[in-house]
Amino acid sequence: MKKILVVCGNGLGSSLILEMNVKRALGELGLEAEVSHTDLGSSKSEHADLYMGAEDIVGQLDDGTRQVAAIPNLLDLNAIKRVLAQHLQA
Repeated sequence: MKKILVVCGNGLGSSLILEMNVKRALGELGLEAEVSHTDLGSSKSEHADLYMGAEDIVGQLDDGTRQVAAIPNLLDLNAIKRVLAQHLQA
């Protein structure tokens, strides 16, 4: 099963909101993945198939070895679905 790590600066508010929206979008798309959230510092040592978060935060994880997806609006379910479909559907 794919693992998605939702990242924000402190690992609290915005990442929890995005995690809930990612889970909702996955359900609506009929996709399955393990989803969790954390802060930026901790995320650098965690492995995931996809790292998601706000543009200003998640861009700091893009080292060329990680799949990183920036979400401009954490409440935009359609944008989240597009990112998930692009990265998780075969």
